Amino acid sequence: METPEDERCFPLINNSCKKTRHSDPEASLTFTVLSTITVLTVLLNLLVIIAISHYRQLHSCTNLLLLSLAISDLLVGVLEMPVEILFYRGCWFLGSFVCGMYGFVSFLVISVSVGNMVMISIDRYIAICEPLFYPTKVTLKRVQACIILCWLFSTVHAIWMSREFIQQPDMYNSCYGECVILLANETEAAFDLVVTFIAPIGVITVLYLRVFAAAVTQARAMHSQVTSKSVQCSRAKKSELKAARTLGVVIVMFIICSCPYYIFTLLLDSGLTDSSGAAELWLIYFNSCVNPIIYAFCYPWFRRATKHIFTLKILQPGSSEMNVL
Repeated sequence: METPEDERCFPLINNSCKKTRHSDPEASLTFTVLSTITVLTVLLNLLVIIAISHYRQLHSCTNLLLLSLAISDLLVGVLEMPVEILFYRGCWFLGSFVCGMYGFVSFLVISVSVGNMVMISIDRYIAICEPLFYPTKVTLKRVQACIILCWLFSTVHAIWMSREFIQQPDMYNSCYGECVILLANETEAAFDLVVTFIAPIGVITVLYLRVFAAAVTQARAMHSQVTSKSVQCSRAKKSELKAARTLGVVIVMFIICSCPYYIFTLLLDSGLTDSSGAAELWLIYFNSCVNPIIYAFCYPWFRRATKHIFTLKILQPGSSEMNVL
């Protein structure tokens, strides 16, 4: 039975895909929610990028990692979320080239985010478990080099995983007006799963368990210190512990938002589900909006910097030297 023309994505093309039916209230609510998430993701991550880049006090090793994470989250808000909103009705109107590039960017931002999470975990592990060696082991130049390598590796990984889509973006499409991204090679699919999920999550979990154990030990030790020198040392340790807790929340949220997507991927590869995976994909994208919200609640410097940005104090001469800590 033929699909009515008004239900096709491209009425004048015979093999056009069928539109996904949504009730008007459902479509309006979904569009509003997804658009709000997209705008917040872009705005909040821009604030993080501007704050860390502008204020000299924020040029620390840990904040450089947060800057890299914010850039990848911004790419999600600018390049991934709007495309998913346009694709909500099941019609791809952006052409084959954009479909291929969309697959590439998807692999890139996920890989970079995972890499940043691993580096943040390593940073907190050294800061808490080996505090005496932290200034010598973790330097700005080394962190910058690690961030560059992370983006380079992620770019190479994304190009390799999406090479077939870039060359033939419509190779898995069943009708005109579709953009299907699949990994037909089971070996590559397994490799991607290990590299971007299983191995990183394993490393992150082990490191943060050790950080948690060390934090508990140090917290107990702080209560028994009474000298002035010890108090100063305790304050320094408390700041590191607070940063560890905050970044621990960031990592836990990342794992919570990522797990459903990778579980869906496993079920899809095993043929155990025929779901589109849109909800799981939006959940992992939503994590890009959650990160700066966590900073707003946990980091006073982010709130102060945001206030300076909105009141235009950031435009004043010498504003980069302002105290925001």
